Amino acid sequence: MALYYVAHRLFAAHDRALAAYVAHHIARRFGQDAVFLPFCDTDEENLSHPCKGRRLFELDSERLAHIDAMVAILHGPSLDDGVCMEIGYAASRGVPVIAVTTDFQTYGPTAGTTLRLLFPDPLLQHVVSRVVSVPRLGPSAGGGDRFERFIVQNLHAVTAAATETALALTGSLMPGPALPPPTSRRLAYLEPSPYGADDWTGRVADALHVHGFTVYRAGRFASLAAVRDWSALGQANLAVVDLRGPETPPGAALVIGACTATGRPVYAPEPGCWWTFAHGREPNYRNLMIQYGLTGTFSDLDELVKHLEV
Repeated sequence: MALYYVAHRLFAAHDRALAAYVAHHIARRFGQDAVFLPFCDTDEENLSHPCKGRRLFELDSERLAHIDAMVAILHGPSLDDGVCMEIGYAASRGVPVIAVTTDFQTYGPTAGTTLRLLFPDPLLQHVVSRVVSVPRLGPSAGGGDRFERFIVQNLHAVTAAATETALALTGSLMPGPALPPPTSRRLAYLEPSPYGADDWTGRVADALHVHGFTVYRAGRFASLAAVRDWSALGQANLAVVDLRGPETPPGAALVIGACTATGRPVYAPEPGCWWTFAHGREPNYRNLMIQYGLTGTFSDLDELVKHLEV
């Protein structure tokens, strides 16, 4: 039996309900046992474990290693970093990924661009196998007050997206762009921040060069070379990603997932963000799929070098 993994933002009830709604549509077509829904199927709210966050990472990773396709629900310009990590994990193993979005915006590098992407990082557009996009409201119906009518219009779009997603899984899906296992080649993939706030990239690249690494710097935000970036990651034997800020950028999260799945060490600077707390779970400095997918973090370049010398 095929197994389908529904990746979704899970920190609010409406996000979990949306994912359950999509999972329900898939299960009606393929059966309950064909669908894995995180939080629901790990019984996250009631799970008891001395290191609960890591255990959840392990449970989700066990499923990710055996799925036949992924359905990833993506909302708006601030994409969930855990979902993007899971997309990178699946795609790098050759697993088809269906991205589901009801975002009415498209994205481009400049105000005057004619290039419009469905996601705010070109790497996402490259690695997903298919996009189910329902950007418009359903038809207006009579009856009820204006809020009831608006609810119906939005639920129509959600139902259309869930139905189209379940149908897409019955057809032939292109595999994800799988990455080969790492080699002994000393090539480091360097993922800068898309915000370009400082010269972090240059300083990290210099430290890697000193220790014998050829460095590839991701360049898709300047040249939209997402295919080249993904190919370079497949040739590299380690990655360093800049995930500083309130959330890990989508591309950095994808890279972390791909490295986790293919056995590449992946390092990141300590993000310097606020910690998060949840009932029964150890404090996390990042989304748990990011935190436990990383090989290690570093506070300065000397600490990064120590990681490389291990």
